[in-house]
Amino acid sequence: MLLGMIALGGATRLTGSGLSIMEWQPIMGALPPLSHADWEEKFALYKQIPQYRILHQGFGLAGFQHIFWLEWIHRFWGRLIGLTLFVPLLWFAAIRAIDWRLGLRLVAFFVLGGLQGAIGWFMVASGFDPDSTAVAPAKLVLHLCFALALYAAILWTALSVRDPVPAPLPPTTAARATRRLAIGALGLAAITIVAGGFTAGTHAGFSFNSFPLMDGRLVPAGYASLHPFWRNWFGNIAAVQFDHRLLATLTALLVGLTLLVGLRAGLPKRAHDALMLLGWALLLQYALGVTTLLLVVPVWAGTLHQFCAALLLTQLLVVLHRLRGATRAAGDPVAAPAA
Repeated sequence: MLLGMIALGGATRLTGSGLSIMEWQPIMGALPPLSHADWEEKFALYKQIPQYRILHQGFGLAGFQHIFWLEWIHRFWGRLIGLTLFVPLLWFAAIRAIDWRLGLRLVAFFVLGGLQGAIGWFMVASGFDPDSTAVAPAKLVLHLCFALALYAAILWTALSVRDPVPAPLPPTTAARATRRLAIGALGLAAITIVAGGFTAGTHAGFSFNSFPLMDGRLVPAGYASLHPFWRNWFGNIAAVQFDHRLLATLTALLVGLTLLVGLRAGLPKRAHDALMLLGWALLLQYALGVTTLLLVVPVWAGTLHQFCAALLLTQLLVVLHRLRGATRAAGDPVAAPAA
């Protein structure tokens, strides 16, 4: 459900649907407009913001309903995720199927999920600014990063519940090196996702639609046009897109090195298989990134690119979880460290 939510978020952003609902009503917002009068009221609110006047002037009630339903489904799906977590949690706690530590962690996830909804509204509200037709890029990135961080924490918890005791791994330098490389790849992938968020927020993907060069240059003209220099990383379209490309390529190279070392480290089959799937996930995501760029960001490609970023993150976490036993020093007795 969380992966589906991430994909829905990408589609909502790419279609400009996120600003179609002008109110944040955590309870009553679960109901869509139920009458023609309700629809007209929602549409009248939408007409007040710049996005309508600049981008959608005159597209009528039917056009508004099209973007409204996508945003409504996005929000409703978030509410369903909360119920899917909280209702079974109450039952499992009542029958003592989970210990108090796991119970507290799951309650924290529920609260953080509600906070993610609030961050989403904080992001959407930035798009109501009189001089804006979209949400603020920094707030978009905050919403995306919080979603992925929460997803990663829930995924790691699920993996640890399923496999609480790490599988024995060979106490070799190669096994420990594979784990360190995977940690580095995870960190670099996370930074690449942040850069991708700014690429989306600044609409940088609609420019320099060639690969590998950008308008015939390796480093685009105007990369450092803003001052101070750090502003280019977040607000200069040429720099934002170049940085995302560079980080994605560095991530691919580091994942490739992780595979090269890991597949020769004599790891157990489950760890070996996880590394192989990581390689395929990386190839798919990189190919989707190039495709999205060359096709000038069609909705389907941009949505898949965001979805597969989450899949790549997933597989990196799975690899790290299956390499937990590689934390001991070479020559130590094979033991099962805590999950």
